[in-house]
Amino acid sequence: MCEAPSKSPTSASSSEDVALPDHIPSPRTMLKNNPRYVLYIHLVINDITLMTMLTLLQLLSYDSVNVSLCILLVLLASAADFNNPLTLVFMAVECYIAVCYPLQHSLICTVKKTYFVIAFIWFICALNLLPDVFSAWATEPPEFFLSHVLCLKLNVIRVPYVAEKDTIVDAAVMALVWLTLIYAYLRILFTAKSAAADARKARNTVLLHSFQLLLSMLTYVYFVILIGLFSLFPGSRRAARFALTVLIIIMPRLISPLVYGLRDKTFRKYLKQHIFCAKDVQ
Repeated sequence: MCEAPSKSPTSASSSEDVALPDHIPSPRTMLKNNPRYVLYIHLVINDITLMTMLTLLQLLSYDSVNVSLCILLVLLASAADFNNPLTLVFMAVECYIAVCYPLQHSLICTVKKTYFVIAFIWFICALNLLPDVFSAWATEPPEFFLSHVLCLKLNVIRVPYVAEKDTIVDAAVMALVWLTLIYAYLRILFTAKSAAADARKARNTVLLHSFQLLLSMLTYVYFVILIGLFSLFPGSRRAARFALTVLIIIMPRLISPLVYGLRDKTFRKYLKQHIFCAKDVQ
């Protein structure tokens, strides 16, 4: 993962300036006090939420579901899916600041500001999703929300403009995210030419963010492929939907956080401690 360039060690003769810590912070405290890990935990929580909601939707697809319950599940799944690329781009920005502005990094990237960023992500998400729900409540009769349908967004949010709005918002968000990632990568790439190992490591981290984003973008072609499979295999719609959900949505969410977490030395160290029940694992 990206790190700010390390400072040169001070002389050993100035022993009076060296202070031993009163206590060694616990792994939970260290992770909670690091903005990078706060963003990573938010990313994992979104992925867990998305996989949980999609698993429920897949199980419920074998029968009709109450419309109100379906709206809730679809809303949670859509929110987790929408938050994923925005979290990735802020993680890339944090790497960019750590490498290109190492002296200002601790002032710019604080835990308090990180929580503000997370709140901002959810605010943008709410602005995108809640109008769809309010429009459905305003246009559908009350008995519709007590009825049962196949739980798909197009079956419960039947407002005509929603599909076009989703396409425009998704295109705008993806364009902004990709422009930010490319800019951060190029700036880090130029910094990496100065032979700084941390800068080269940050460059690889931004590339990993781009790979994660490519995986998350597969959800945008989900319904296109699904409709094609329905036309090819009209008698196996549930099986086609299940296989496509596993390959396009669930598998990328399982792979990307695992790869991102295990390549970080600090995270890997504490993970080994929990797995092997050891106090200190190198």
